[in-house]
Amino acid sequence: MPGQILIQANPPADPSLLPDSVLELSVKLNTKNYLSDDELKSIKMFRRAADYIAAAMIFLNHNVLVERDITHDDIKSRLLGHWGTCPGLIMVYAHLNRLICKTGLEALYVVGPGHGAPAILSCLWLEDSLSTFYPENTRDLKGLHKLIAGFSVPGGFPSHINAGTPGAIHEGGELGYALAVSFGAIMDNPNLVVACVVGDGEAETGPTATAWNGFKYIDPKESGAVLPIVHVNGFKISERTIYGTMDNKELTALFTGHGYQVRIIEDVEDIDNDLAASMDWALVEIKKIQAAARTGTPIVKPRWPVLILRTPKGLGGPKAFRGELIEGSFHSHQVPLPGAKTSDEELAALQVWLRSYRPNELFTDGVPVPEVLSIVPEDVEKRLGQKKESFRAYTPLSVPEWRDFCAKQGSQESCMKAVGRLLKGVVKENPKSFRIFSPDELVSNKLDAVLDETSRNFQWDIESRENGGRVIEILSEHTCQGMLQGYTLTGRTGLFPSYEAFLGIVQTMMVQYSKFTKMAAETPWRQPCGSLNYLETSTWTRQEHNGFSHQNPAFIGAVLNLKSRVARVYLPPDANCFLSTMAHCLRAKDYVNLMVGSKQPTPVWLSPEDADKHCVAGASVWKFASVDDGVNPDVVLVGIGVEVTFEVIAAAALLRKQVPELRVRVVNVTDLMILAANGSHPHALSDEAFNSLFTPDKPIHFNYHGYPIELKGLLFGRPKLERVSIEGYREEGTTTSPFDMMLCNHTSRYDVAAAAIRGGALTNPKVAVSAHEHESYIKHLAAKEKDYIYANGKDHENTFDTPTF
Repeated sequence: MPGQILIQANPPADPSLLPDSVLELSVKLNTKNYLSDDELKSIKMFRRAADYIAAAMIFLNHNVLVERDITHDDIKSRLLGHWGTCPGLIMVYAHLNRLICKTGLEALYVVGPGHGAPAILSCLWLEDSLSTFYPENTRDLKGLHKLIAGFSVPGGFPSHINAGTPGAIHEGGELGYALAVSFGAIMDNPNLVVACVVGDGEAETGPTATAWNGFKYIDPKESGAVLPIVHVNGFKISERTIYGTMDNKELTALFTGHGYQVRIIEDVEDIDNDLAASMDWALVEIKKIQAAARTGTPIVKPRWPVLILRTPKGLGGPKAFRGELIEGSFHSHQVPLPGAKTSDEELAALQVWLRSYRPNELFTDGVPVPEVLSIVPEDVEKRLGQKKESFRAYTPLSVPEWRDFCAKQGSQESCMKAVGRLLKGVVKENPKSFRIFSPDELVSNKLDAVLDETSRNFQWDIESRENGGRVIEILSEHTCQGMLQGYTLTGRTGLFPSYEAFLGIVQTMMVQYSKFTKMAAETPWRQPCGSLNYLETSTWTRQEHNGFSHQNPAFIGAVLNLKSRVARVYLPPDANCFLSTMAHCLRAKDYVNLMVGSKQPTPVWLSPEDADKHCVAGASVWKFASVDDGVNPDVVLVGIGVEVTFEVIAAAALLRKQVPELRVRVVNVTDLMILAANGSHPHALSDEAFNSLFTPDKPIHFNYHGYPIELKGLLFGRPKLERVSIEGYREEGTTTSPFDMMLCNHTSRYDVAAAAIRGGALTNPKVAVSAHEHESYIKHLAAKEKDYIYANGKDHENTFDTPTF
């Protein structure tokens, strides 16, 4: 190695540090002449070639090597793409290749600036990974033309990195999640290093700000490492970035405070020597931390490396045009010369820019010259575009027999307590491929049986550090979601339990992830991966003590809006059904599974055998609560959700006493998607099956856990919907009693019973003759119940006793 690394390893953090000495905490290296002449030449030529291709992709549809003067006809009709981030992304890619060739490093590259697709695609083409998955993109003139001319046109590669991009596990279209995804990817991957570029625009987001703490949940004994590279190029789409306005002293203080060792790279004239030395240093520091942990002498509070890469935005592009700066300003963010299709002046400037890379020195008949390719890893499986962790690493879970954890039919059991016992078994049988990502609510959500088998994996507590735990608890839903995504997309399976009201915080992240997996499913070379599993509990029906802010089932609707191939929503009615559902979801692939249930003890309605049949069917008639086993009903009462189903059954029992002439059929729905219109979802009932369950023409009243409008949308397309009435969460709540929550939202047994009387009166004359009298009395009972609650501050003692028939 021509250069020598002089490092200040793990510098101390001194709270009394004077501002002028902050920079002493940044790592100093001797980088002059660090690379050999051959290494430096190869890196520079790779960068030039990739920069050229990336720029050409934005503009050209013909004459892709500028072998003649460019004409307006050579320019694409619509110019799309983002140039500004590309040179920095390519620079990092080139240096990662060098590091892989030199050390055999196992690496993934996660790109936060999602619009950097031209940069990544150009590097993939140069390393010949593109043709591995897209044979038409050969590493010759024909393949180069297809890549350049086909970018950002219908049928071609989009301007975002997506699931169709080899090596990608993160799209980055919605900024802020790259770092958390990277931390998830390295968990239980001890030899993997994820180089994560965080753009300085992305760094302004809340999810990124919290994710800087992610390494505090990484055990270096069992997991790999993230090398964050903060790309500070100063500008976003039309304004400066916050990091871009911070000097080195401020950035050093910020990241030192987070617990990192900071290395700033900013000498543009000698950037390659500086970056090469910095990456070597970072890898040495990573190996030190890991070696200490893996030999039984872990470093308390290890300081992992972070690189701050300062380069002008759009480095290498046009310096200025018509008196306005382009390189180093927001003008280079997207298309630097947007009028090249029609303006002679801009066309001429484009030609000067593209020819400045001297493509004739980089390609021979469209084939990259050997010097360009000399830093491409020879082992194809180590190339960034062909790492198996990014597209074919799925490890199925070993799920214990769920029936072994069931509760006795007729008993009272918390769904979450039962699930906690099952998850304890899952942790035991899958010590390296299953994790729980929880926003500090595991015990509150009654899943604490898991902690009998494992611990929380928090690495930053000097007094009681718990190594090797399967539970990540951090009060950031964004970080939990990002880690879960990275863990899942690299072949493992995770679970995200949460208070119901706060899953909405990650709604857009979940939607972005579903877009990625939709595209992945349509990409032949990507193998399936585990499903994204959400466990939603502490629901509005039993959040009366926490108040209105904790009462919100809206995440159900977010999942319902997903592509039908992906979306799965389950509302198991008791502990045994929940066990069956959880076991199924943990084994499923490529779905977004949402399971909604209660943590409070509720009746176990079904035996394990009946629960299994019920969950397989998705819904069934509950004969024990129906009149004459549900044959020839006047009205159908449907419960969807734990507590609202209890109210349906309580209503059926009440009606037996108050209106014995009313014939009631009770149905429970556990798989919400069966209600979708015939053919609109893989689980949707046929019209014949729907009518068999709900009758062809009798009134149906749904008591639904979520917002009624969701159910209306799901049922749209079913025949004779005028017979349907729906109650659910009405956005009514406060700090009150559990039963008052039912009354407030018209989901109580009295509301269900009144709806049943109204429906039954339409077809049963014996009910109709006394319907007004019966309904008035039912409403009177509800009013008396509310009076009691407000007078005594609690529900009646027997309110939630199991109904008898």
